[in-house]
Amino acid sequence: MELRHEVPCDFISKEKINEFLKKRVKDVAKPEEIRAEELTLKKFGLVPQDFNLAQNTIDLLTEQAAAFYDYEKKKLFITETTSEDTQEPVLAHELSHALADQTFNLGKFIHQGRKSDDGSTARLAVMEGQATWLMSEYLARKLGQSLKDSPALVSTMTKMSESTGQFPVFDQAPLYLRNTLVFPYTKGMLFQNAVYTRDGKEGFAEVFRRPPLSTQQILHPDKYFAGVKPTDPDLPDVKLPHGYKGLVGGALGELEHGILLEQYTTKVQADLLAPHWRGCSFEVKESKKAGRAVLLYSAEWDSEAAARDYFAAYREVLSKKWKTYQVTSESADAVTGLGDDGAFELRRKGAIVTSVEGLEPAVH
Repeated sequence: MELRHEVPCDFISKEKINEFLKKRVKDVAKPEEIRAEELTLKKFGLVPQDFNLAQNTIDLLTEQAAAFYDYEKKKLFITETTSEDTQEPVLAHELSHALADQTFNLGKFIHQGRKSDDGSTARLAVMEGQATWLMSEYLARKLGQSLKDSPALVSTMTKMSESTGQFPVFDQAPLYLRNTLVFPYTKGMLFQNAVYTRDGKEGFAEVFRRPPLSTQQILHPDKYFAGVKPTDPDLPDVKLPHGYKGLVGGALGELEHGILLEQYTTKVQADLLAPHWRGCSFEVKESKKAGRAVLLYSAEWDSEAAARDYFAAYREVLSKKWKTYQVTSESADAVTGLGDDGAFELRRKGAIVTSVEGLEPAVH
């Protein structure tokens, strides 16, 4: 990609970054949308019930920011606290964003991915993964090396993007926030490296022209090359009382399923089971009059065996994410009972596992 015009650059304080992030959150999401996302994460058990998503995200990004490229103002900023010896590599990262923006318009690229949360994360991994790869190549060349012919160096550079214990806000954040923050940089870089290995320099433009559709395609570049699309399984059919309205819907990808499994079972089980993910649908329906929100959730797997394993694992998730967990009936493919926010129904049919959570408990 060629530099079409100079990129304005300035220093910025951490306080100003915090102000910028607060304004960006207000610009891109209405309060009701933020509430809906926060409620969804709480329903799945990915963040604590007293968690403030917007504030914690802003604090986390403020702490992490060494520099950023504002694709609306087309300007690059470096934080005043960034040490001189890291300013050049950080500039290499942000200039990569500027070049991509001048060629492909990053604002539009991100906006087009908003139809799917999972697809949006995949697009972010394209942007950050490419910039991280180019920053790492810049560092490698200063040492007289190149990522092109050293898989070991790629692996080492990827680990450099992970936290080293110097970020207290990051270290105390829920697993979901930590993993989704790091994912675009680390897994995105490995994805870009796989595309570059296959397609050479053409790969840098190709990922913008033909963006990956899911975090699964980022995690498994072979699925990106093969064009494996996520499925859209039907939600469980539940007759809710009058007054319930759809609040938010979407899909959790392989990334989020891996995080959920790691949080409530084990990292080993997450690594084994999450790659068998094929697709997901969810919707949160809310009745403000009843003061209740119901989660409808459906996850499809690549085999009945994987679905059976996930059915057992998700049952464990339910038992651990709630303080109250009472089973009222169970069979090989169905469990019903009571949780913290009402009645639940967990079922498996073929390769699909469904769950309904937060129903009004039956009155006998």
